Amino acid sequence: MFNSLGNILRLTTFGESHGPAIGGILDGFPAGIAVDEDKIYQQLARRKTGQSSLTTSRQEEDKIEFLSGIKDGMSTGHSIGFLVRNTNQKSEDYSHLEDVYRPSHADFTYQEKYGIRDVRGGGRASARETTNWVIGGTLAKQLIPNIQISSFVSSVEHVVYNYDPHSTDLTKTESNSIRCPDNDKAKEMIAAIEKAKADGDSVGGTITCVIKNMPIGLGEPIFHKLEATLAHAMLSINACKGFEIGSGFAGTTMRGSVHNDVWMEKGKTATNHSGGIQGGISNGMDLVFRLAFKPTSTIMQAQTTINNKNEIFQLEGKGRHDPCVLPRAVPIVDALAAFVLADMFLLSKIRKIS
Repeated sequence: MFNSLGNILRLTTFGESHGPAIGGILDGFPAGIAVDEDKIYQQLARRKTGQSSLTTSRQEEDKIEFLSGIKDGMSTGHSIGFLVRNTNQKSEDYSHLEDVYRPSHADFTYQEKYGIRDVRGGGRASARETTNWVIGGTLAKQLIPNIQISSFVSSVEHVVYNYDPHSTDLTKTESNSIRCPDNDKAKEMIAAIEKAKADGDSVGGTITCVIKNMPIGLGEPIFHKLEATLAHAMLSINACKGFEIGSGFAGTTMRGSVHNDVWMEKGKTATNHSGGIQGGISNGMDLVFRLAFKPTSTIMQAQTTINNKNEIFQLEGKGRHDPCVLPRAVPIVDALAAFVLADMFLLSKIRKIS
């Protein structure tokens, strides 16, 4: 239950971090679409572990087994079933957590809700699940090829890079390991992460997503607003704690005379404080939103916690963990944005037909 995302296009996923495999079923994918598997692997490579000193050293091949819905490189219109086998589990790294609840993890809440939990890497709560989202989202992106989605790290701890629609070169995002389009700021961000890692600690930050070539009219006016649907998807990402679109919270300090986006022509406003959405519907301007990510919960320092007998316990992190989730979260944001937009696009096509 509640393992699915989407409406017309619907992704249902399964699997745990240290189980035999993870995977999903993608329903509603139209027939006759050429499926470029290389693009999927490119995005999985951006998400994978072991990319640099900024990420966990766990290595996974992430070989996709497509079980249905694709024949000779073309979608058949039936459910696309896929599976990715887990090949590098170290379950023994988690044996010491059998009776202990890690601070700020899902251990306690899962145990209280279900009466049972998988201590091996957090089971279903693990970011390993996001592999499924990248596969489903990259497939969905092939339904909306003209829409350009570019996410990047815009802050780490106290180091901030402010996006400027006129000067930011989004093509430079992949020029460094932190995935920030400004190399000078990237160096500061990397230094902040490496300092936290050396201290046995972790840091958080923000990711900005810019979506260009947006069609007008995606989204619904009330309970299926485009920004609400995006927020639902984005806040499902592990460690994501905040979503703001356009001016976001900064807009609360502005007067309406400054904040209002004055129309210049159809699909173009003088400013974009709305972030490309008005009344829950895309207006043709760039879609711009930001996400807040908390510091990674597992740190290599002793922390006070409790065990299942409600006794005070001292716990120190072990195993392979990211000191900062941001660089690996960038392709996940891209994929989920693509999925939401593709779903909205298919919905808009159905409305035009009806």
